Amino acid sequence: MNFLTKSYLAYSHGEKTVSPWVILKPLGWLGSVIVRTRRAFYDHGVYASEEPPLPVISVGNLTTGGTNKTPFVEFIAEQLSRWGLKPGIVSRGYGGTTSEPVVVLNGNGDRSVVGDEPLLLSSRLTDVPVAVSSDRMADVAALLNHDIDIVVADDAFQHRRMVRDVDIVLVDATCPFGNGTSLPNGILRELPSSLSRAHAVVISKSDQTSPEALRRLKERISRWVSQERIFYSRLADPLWERWDGERFVPVGESMTAFSLIVFSAIGNPHSFRNTILKSGAAILHEFEFKDHHHYDVNDLQKIEDAARKSGGKAICCTEKDIFNLPRGYVPRVPLYVPRISALVEEPDRFWNVVVQALRPQIVVASNGYGEDAIGAKLARKAAQRFPQAEVCAFPLVGSGIPYKKIGVRILPPLSKSPTGGIIKYHLHDLYREIKAGLFRQISRQLSAWDQLRSSCRTVLCVGDAYLLCHTLWGQGKKALMVATAKTKFISGHWKLESFLYRKGCKKVWTRDEETAVELRQNGVTAVFEGNPIMDLSCDNTKETVPWGEGRRLLVLPGSRERAYKDLGLLLRALSKISERCAIAAVMVPAPSIDIDTLAKTAVGWEFDGLHLRRGMLDIVIYRGEVAEAAQGAELLLGLAGTANQVCAGLGVPVLSVIEKGKLVQKKLLGDSELLVEADADVLAEAALDLLADAGRLAYMSSEGRLRLGQSGALDAVLNYAAEHLGWKKRTFVYDELSKRVKFDG
Repeated sequence: MNFLTKSYLAYSHGEKTVSPWVILKPLGWLGSVIVRTRRAFYDHGVYASEEPPLPVISVGNLTTGGTNKTPFVEFIAEQLSRWGLKPGIVSRGYGGTTSEPVVVLNGNGDRSVVGDEPLLLSSRLTDVPVAVSSDRMADVAALLNHDIDIVVADDAFQHRRMVRDVDIVLVDATCPFGNGTSLPNGILRELPSSLSRAHAVVISKSDQTSPEALRRLKERISRWVSQERIFYSRLADPLWERWDGERFVPVGESMTAFSLIVFSAIGNPHSFRNTILKSGAAILHEFEFKDHHHYDVNDLQKIEDAARKSGGKAICCTEKDIFNLPRGYVPRVPLYVPRISALVEEPDRFWNVVVQALRPQIVVASNGYGEDAIGAKLARKAAQRFPQAEVCAFPLVGSGIPYKKIGVRILPPLSKSPTGGIIKYHLHDLYREIKAGLFRQISRQLSAWDQLRSSCRTVLCVGDAYLLCHTLWGQGKKALMVATAKTKFISGHWKLESFLYRKGCKKVWTRDEETAVELRQNGVTAVFEGNPIMDLSCDNTKETVPWGEGRRLLVLPGSRERAYKDLGLLLRALSKISERCAIAAVMVPAPSIDIDTLAKTAVGWEFDGLHLRRGMLDIVIYRGEVAEAAQGAELLLGLAGTANQVCAGLGVPVLSVIEKGKLVQKKLLGDSELLVEADADVLAEAALDLLADAGRLAYMSSEGRLRLGQSGALDAVLNYAAEHLGWKKRTFVYDELSKRVKFDG
């Protein structure tokens, strides 16, 4: 290593503060700006991360080289193997030339292609495949062919494109952050504040510095990571072996009598020097080369000549250096190698943190009352499909009642939306939302997303492009999108929406094939595998509603605030219908509607909690699912949105009123829905006409079934997540490890 390189390393590592290399400070400042910008872009979805098809434990650092990452990767993989799992390793392969994934097994590979560290790991870990390329996602895909359960990613903390289940960051106790500045002025690849992304921080080489220095370093790191997630690591006493040019030969004698010429090409040669000295050997001279240096014959000639001239008994290098020796090189002076391995203090506590981080956390996000109902069904299916996972909900609008009903934990602070999130039809509705604290609520929701960062899996979104933007800004991960808000039958997707879906979604499920085709033409990975709205009906095949005698009318006042006002219109219409026809009416209030408040608006009606009565007319209040009530209905008087569509899809003719939202919905429902003026007399007359026309009712019923289609989208989403995002494998790995690790608390 020449003088310039040594002086630069001394400056960048903080060993010298006065140096001509200070001229690099502006570049260091620029480097930190670039790093911060890149971090922000990944945090907020400008560059979206993707979830690989296998669980991943990443071992990385903040600085350039020298933190004992390689032995720690070996430590992780070895322990996973002992517990019966099949680990694989992905590595960048520094010094190698491959751009496509190359899988190395049992040390068999070309150093010029894959680099030195993959060969070292592969030779140490029998039958553990090591995939090497610059594309970690492609590496993980390559490991799928080797029946792998879990991936250990070497040096992947900065590889933000691939989502990791666990991020372990090593910090060198002897040189934690160098001179504290970014490359090229310092050794920082990321600023120390990036440790906030880590699930565990391991202070390596903890035996090579003082207890007071360790205490100060831990205190500093705890600014970004809780002390419960900070650990200490050191190297075990080395196993000394001799390299004969083909294989390692165990050394039976002590190294205390040896005087060595030492050479190395690693990130931090000081640690290697300490390992030798602790073994009792003497160092006569030391040759330092740049990390990953590929030795040539001249290098080795100088080293061997130095050994002979100094009277040294042997030469010595690291195990990694062996893979950088020229092919066929046979040392003419005995070449000794200390084979090192990593140890972590408090291993039970360490693995406790790791396994807890491996537990899948599934978040279902939705923005709308109908979307909440679909999201709740998706959440329930996810909990049944992946019982080891924690399933949570993130409703953007309203109070998340469908999620509460099934016991799913709700993450963001809830608020009552005066419009139910529908602000596109009237500017006045936007004003009402702003007055109710729209911007404050958005800020609180984004803060809640930020607290989830690095802990949840790919988000399952039920809604529209606004929800996707929210999710990307909060999580930075590509989502799975159940696109319920738009269909080509109504308006289709704007170019901007297609762009967002293309950049921010792994896959999009639409309500119909025509919409999927439209999105695919714009480059979106979109499919139609069943109408997600009809998934609200798929578990409800039996008639459970206590219908009375007469023509069966289902009544839906809607899920938004206006339902309290609209109830009067529906009740007046029902009264007029009952004067001319015997009816059995069932009303299903939406979960977002307070039934007691709703009943108070029914002036002149008696309410006992289960019925609304006036004279001979008895309206049953049903608290179950709309789809259950729809099974026996002949006609729907509906002022709802999604619930109207569910009923139409189940073959119930829909009678509603003319207003902007319903006119839009009419484009979707077509002849399965009849719209009339919002007048009780007109509504009653239209209902009586329909009830008297069996042929028209049958036609409307068939049209609804045809237009809404079949269920199945939600199962398709979970099938995709299980296989292509590795959720099935993740739950298996967590289940296996949780049997072997004792959890705190």
